[in-house]
Amino acid sequence: MELAKPVARLIEEFARLPGIGPKTASRLTYYLLRAPAEQVLALSDAIRQLRERIVYCQVCYNISEEPVCPICANPQRDHSQICVVEEPLDVMAIERTGEYHGVYHVLHGVLAPIEGVGPEQLKIGELVQRVRQGEVREVLLATNPNLEGEATAMYIARLLAPLGVRVTRLAHGLPVGGDLEYADEVTLRQAILRRAEM
Repeated sequence: MELAKPVARLIEEFARLPGIGPKTASRLTYYLLRAPAEQVLALSDAIRQLRERIVYCQVCYNISEEPVCPICANPQRDHSQICVVEEPLDVMAIERTGEYHGVYHVLHGVLAPIEGVGPEQLKIGELVQRVRQGEVREVLLATNPNLEGEATAMYIARLLAPLGVRVTRLAHGLPVGGDLEYADEVTLRQAILRRAEM
């Protein structure tokens, strides 16, 4: 059976999204066909507004509705401390802790030479420029603890070393509530190496 062109097109567009395969794309499409018109139009309007109103902050490259995001514009934040993250979602995760009061810098990815992602495709040069302006005392590297995240953190640390700024890294180790027997060797090694006084 040949699908109606609008149905086939929406399935195809949904399937392009990360984590959405053809079956989920079909389910979403048929759900929207049955949904009330207001719900479908609200979704359509939300997507349109996302494209029209969201920009990247001119300072940290987080998502924002204004040229400078609320975090960068907040004089109560510690602007001498920059937390470097891979994606805007990472900012949200750190903000939820309520423990970090500095500002951010979003790289929009990690170094991945096999995929053709080098320093030029990331916001690394912009980070170095911010540090060179002289107000920054500490850069906290909060990239993911995987191969690409570690390589990106090491690359940035080497770039910042001559600038005389303190470069720190998020601690790695065991998750709260985890059992030692289920931890992998790398996690256990990091937990032992980065152990703290009690």
